[in-house]
Parts: sequence; C-alpha cells; structure tokens
Amino acid sequence: MAGVTTYDEVLLTIAKNYKDIETSIVNQLLLEVPNHYPTGGSYRETVWESLFRMVVPRKYCIEQGVFIIDAFGHKSKEVDLAVFDELYTPYIFNYGKIKFIPIEAVAAVVQCKSKSMVKKEIDDWEKSIGSLITSMDSVARTANFMVDNQDNSQERKKNLTQTATRPVKILCTLAGKNALNGYKDSFDIILSVDKKKKKLYKSIPREAQSLEEWNDSLNHAIGGIEDLRDKEYRESRKMDLKTARGSLLQELRVSQTAERDEAEENVILSLIFQLNQLLMVINNPMLFPHHAYAKRFSDILKRSEQNKGENGDGK
Repeated sequence: MAGVTTYDEVLLTIAKNYKDIETSIVNQLLLEVPNHYPTGGSYRETVWESLFRMVVPRKYCIEQGVFIIDAFGHKSKEVDLAVFDELYTPYIFNYGKIKFIPIEAVAAVVQCKSKSMVKKEIDDWEKSIGSLITSMDSVARTANFMVDNQDNSQERKKNLTQTATRPVKILCTLAGKNALNGYKDSFDIILSVDKKKKKLYKSIPREAQSLEEWNDSLNHAIGGIEDLRDKEYRESRKMDLKTARGSLLQELRVSQTAERDEAEENVILSLIFQLNQLLMVINNPMLFPHHAYAKRFSDILKRSEQNKGENGDGK
C-alpha cells in the first residue's frame, strides 16, 4: 500500500483488492479439469472453501465433505462445505476420515455445483438439511444461573433467545446469473459465476427481511418440528424480539458505479458484511445436549444387541 495516505485511499485500495480476489477466484473456478468429474468437483469445492476462509471469522472451522446429524435420528446428505463452531461444541464424531457434525454446532452449510444442476437433487439435499432439529436437552452454568432448558418453572418462561437454530444455507454454482432465481426459496445466499462475463454474482432472496424475521428464521426454526408437544414447548420458551431496525442486510451491500453507470456490487466485500451479520444473529451455538446424544447412542446400541440375540448371532 505504498503511497496510500488518506483514509479514503485506504478503503479504495481494500475494495480494489477484493475485486482482484474475485477475479482470481472466478478464474480458478472456471479452470477446466478435462475428463475427470470427481477431481473437478473436489477442486472447485477447495476454491469455494478458500473464499469462505477469507470471509468468516477464525472462531469457525470449515470442513469439506461431511455429514450432519441430530439427536432425533436424522442424517443429512453429504455437505460439500460446513461452517461450524468447535469451541462450544465438544464432539465432532469421526469414522476414519468421515466427520459427522452435530447440528447444534453448524452455522452455515454450502452446496457446490458445476454448470449442470439437477433441481430434484438440490431440493432433496436442502430438505435433508431442513429435517435436522437441534435439541434443547442441555444443562450449563452461565454468569447468572444454572441453565436447564428442560426446566418448566414459570420464572424461566420466555427467556430463550434460541429455541431451535438452523444453519445459513448457501448455494455456489457455475450455472451463471440465471441460476440466482431458480433456488431463491431454498437458499439464504446464492453465489454464481458467469462464464462469459467472468464475474461472480450474489443473490440474497430475503435480503429485505427485518432483524425480527431473520431472528425467527435462524434462532427459532421450529416450523419443521413434527412433535406437537415439543413444538409448543419451544414456542412457550421463545423470547420475543421487538426492534425498530428494519431491513437487516440490504444496507450492507457494497456497491460502486461501473463505467457504464450501471450499479455494480463488490461481491466479496458485501458477502463479508452480510454473511457475518447473519452469523452474528446466531452468534454462539445452542448449549450442547449431551444427554440427548448419549441417550440416542445407548438406545441404538441396546437395540442392536437385542436384534443380535433374537437372530441367534449374539453371545
């Protein structure tokens, strides 16, 4: 940054640097790996991962090719990239090199696709993420009192800022700008590369939503809970949020004027502000439900032993 002296010059230099990074990432993503689909897919995932490592804080880990599980018997399809918190979540279950991450730890999930996109496959993937439910069966000491989320006492009613978190869902694709509209109901953020223009485009379909709406969506995602008693209990524990803040993300877009006077976005700089704002709405994950996972393991192990005995192959 030699010769940069004023505050404005510093910010202009930083903004230009992110545009240069965008160009580099686009060129890497468009690099053809002939006749070897798995290698090409893995390579592109690595490039997308490098972008998110630049964007999200270091408190988060990023892993490629993982599965997400919950304590209710659900498992996601393979997740290309998972952004998760390992500081407050003590267990990442491993089987060899395969990682199974509890949903309570996961802050964002990324699906990486090439130019060819099969809608049913992507919809099925998104549904497998949506089926995962965070558990409230947790106990931990905080600064003010011992928290037991199963405590039904009246003085603890409506005191929870999180009753069921869900991850931010991100789609990354090489399908061009037209792909931005095809999946707006399924993803929070869509990043797409236009091969002809060699540009990165970003869409946040619900960019105009208020803080209250994003808070409900990310911290109180109880809509998919089928157990009515559990759903009603979580609703009863939900802390109401009243705020005068309107749109949470819209004003975080960083735009600049292109040569032809059309609005052009500094995509990576916008992504830094907008994605991290969503991550801060979630902030720390829900308290880890040790009892719920221990019980799930015990139930399945006991059932397995019982089945062995019934089949005559046990001791």
